[in-house]
Amino acid sequence: MSSLSHKHGPPEQHFGETPERQLPTLHAAMALTLGGWRSDVRIAIDGAAIASVTPGVAAEVGDERHDVVLPALANLHCHAFQRAMAGLAERRGAGADSFWSWRETMYRFALTMTPDDLEAVAAQLYVEMLEAGFASVAEFHYLHNAPDGTPYASPAEMAGRIVAAARAAGVGLTLLPVFYAHSTFGGAAPKPEQRRFVTNIKNFARLVDDCDRYVEGGGETVGVAPHSLRAVTPKELADVAAMAPDGPIHIHVAEQMKEVEDCLAWSGKRPVRWLLDKVEVDERWCLVHATHMDAGETRDAANSGAVVGLCPVTEANLGDGVFDAPAFVGAGGRYGVGTDSNVSVGTAEEMRQLEYAQRLRLKARNVMAPRGGSTGRTMLDAALRGGAQALARGSGRLEAGALADLLTLSADHPAMYGKSGDDILDAWIFCAGAGAVDCVWSAGHKVVSGGAHAERERIAARFKRTLEKLSRL
Repeated sequence: MSSLSHKHGPPEQHFGETPERQLPTLHAAMALTLGGWRSDVRIAIDGAAIASVTPGVAAEVGDERHDVVLPALANLHCHAFQRAMAGLAERRGAGADSFWSWRETMYRFALTMTPDDLEAVAAQLYVEMLEAGFASVAEFHYLHNAPDGTPYASPAEMAGRIVAAARAAGVGLTLLPVFYAHSTFGGAAPKPEQRRFVTNIKNFARLVDDCDRYVEGGGETVGVAPHSLRAVTPKELADVAAMAPDGPIHIHVAEQMKEVEDCLAWSGKRPVRWLLDKVEVDERWCLVHATHMDAGETRDAANSGAVVGLCPVTEANLGDGVFDAPAFVGAGGRYGVGTDSNVSVGTAEEMRQLEYAQRLRLKARNVMAPRGGSTGRTMLDAALRGGAQALARGSGRLEAGALADLLTLSADHPAMYGKSGDDILDAWIFCAGAGAVDCVWSAGHKVVSGGAHAERERIAARFKRTLEKLSRL
């Protein structure tokens, strides 16, 4: 039975509708504000937003006291259903394994999942994200049709399950319904194993309309996601982008060298170059991966104002390659981080992998930081800005008027002993990871306390039953 309250209405369940206790004011011994680190900071929350940030003041009676308060990150790229196959694609096949062989495993797995399965898996994933320090997620959602490829009676049946899962967990959601029509460049017919993803422009327009009806504003929004230049024709790309005149537009691009080679064969141009030349790419766009760019593409992608969506753990897991972050950042480029295939979920982990990949590539240390700067602080600042832009979410900063997407770190974690200022961030990202995350707020709702989500056990029990069922198929 669907969790949707009615055909064109949102799921009814909302995390935090009846909180046990929702304090309006936090007091931080240290907080990373828009003006930098400050001590003894009172942070007032009014509904979903930060009402005021006042440094240098004592705590008052009733304040909720914390060691370290930071803005919480946005996860700018996620395929929730793939959380259910984490760990199931690590066995080497008869030949060389690659992204393309992994993709066949993913297709087979996608064909097994019901709407109930998707909702259970997504809710578990979103709990894990919140416990890791993400307060919001951009769900790049392309599991649209029934297992045999026929559309559901409501085109947004599966999208509605994503909304229901996000609300059950209390994570902020930018829902990105994906347009996927072709198997490769030039409008080639889709493969049978892609049947759950495939749509056409007419049906996709209805899907986007239905998604607009499901979301409620505040912590939720809708954009669009042409899957990749492989999966859309130029005309379809223009039509899909026009469906989000003011919203975010995300696209996979240049993740694999085979994609670059196939695009050159089709158009005479590399994927990012084709996109920049043919489409008005601007601040609304998120170029997911963009791993394989030449110097000109790197410069022009940075100048476009688009965010590049880096998913370092998944990119490493799939053997995609290493993004040339120093060149892109040096050209003024903006980036954020995402968990993509969700083989593992961590805020600190994604930033750590980003830096470590650059160190291995360049045989150097502290590559992402400017001279004399903290690597952790540099990456956190960039990921906060890029994530907020990519999700079209007014978050990522500790100031009045911003969404109250916050996380706290515990000074009791051994990695935090004796640390202050940016050393706290370096210790979190490179040493402590999720173990140091204490509490998380998403749009003003406290969803994690003491490192644990309030609904962790209930949601995990449903997830366990779902995976046990899927393992028998």
